[in-house]
Amino acid sequence: MIYAMNDPNLPARGRLQIDAVASDMAHPAPNARVRVMPHDESNITVEEMVTDSSGQTPIAILPAPPEEHSLQPSDHMPYSEYDVTVDLEGYEPVTVKGVQILPDTGSFLQVELHSVTGGVGAETVKISDHTLWGNFPPKIPEDEVKPLPETTGLVVLPKPVVPEIVVVHDGMPQNTGARRFYVPFADYIKNVIYTKYQIRRGQAFADF
Repeated sequence: MIYAMNDPNLPARGRLQIDAVASDMAHPAPNARVRVMPHDESNITVEEMVTDSSGQTPIAILPAPPEEHSLQPSDHMPYSEYDVTVDLEGYEPVTVKGVQILPDTGSFLQVELHSVTGGVGAETVKISDHTLWGNFPPKIPEDEVKPLPETTGLVVLPKPVVPEIVVVHDGMPQNTGARRFYVPFADYIKNVIYTKYQIRRGQAFADF
């Protein structure tokens, strides 16, 4: 179920603030005109604001669905959607469609403006559906231990991979009979950090 902005079933309110930045000068963009409209209803403006010397607008208070719709999956959209346009003289206009407003929550949207001399043209950005509402395919299950490519040299993967499980060899590298433990990666990292903290803490006391 998707609510219209004038629906009486929208008792809650969310907050939205816009931050406009001039990309060519890398500084805030004051005096930019910002319009907030219900999603895909560009003929209706619910908020119109101007950015201050810091490039920020006042905080807009916007209708949002009841909070219980965002606590668990349901047939009700857990947030309301708005389109935001930002215009500034000498810069290309930017439209961000589908800005999500949750109840009793503040949202901060930064918009980067490009000079008209850069040839970028007007820009439209579409925000994808939230995982609470969108129709996403199920995650493909992966093996806990993945085989490495067959190679005799150094293995360089095309992108960083964070493993779910690491193998801890309880002994010297040349000890092939030492036990091996399969440890969740998060637990392994926590133990390493804690051990280094204890070592540094002991060294600090020794230096003192």
